[in-house]
Amino acid sequence: MVKKIQKRVPRRREEFTYRGFSIDELKQMGAGELVPLMPARARRKVKRGFTRDEENLLSLVREGDQKIRTHLRSMVIMPQMIGMALEVYNGKEFVRVELQPESLFHYLGEFALTRRRVTHGSAGIGATRSSKYVPLK
Repeated sequence: MVKKIQKRVPRRREEFTYRGFSIDELKQMGAGELVPLMPARARRKVKRGFTRDEENLLSLVREGDQKIRTHLRSMVIMPQMIGMALEVYNGKEFVRVELQPESLFHYLGEFALTRRRVTHGSAGIGATRSSKYVPLK
């Protein structure tokens, strides 16, 4: 059997589309037109209505504030928010999150992780067989 060697073609950077619509077209749409395009969980949240805090956050986004800090990890990323940088609270500090087109209709909390990656250090004295007979002084 002869394997064909496939040359890897670099991916073209083309304009981002979401279900056939560009970001600019999505920004022009109203909430009623966006609802059928959303995934189920985001659609349910938008249909039930945003809370007062979420409405305040959207109004700050529309005004174009540069420094927005929020605790609203459950806020759905709407098309108006794309391209902005928000600071989202992760339980300890505010994490800067730059909203890319690929993050559309995800939640803010997905991009501000609450748990750190585990980095294990070296074993202590007496922790392994080989370190058992190391003189302490």
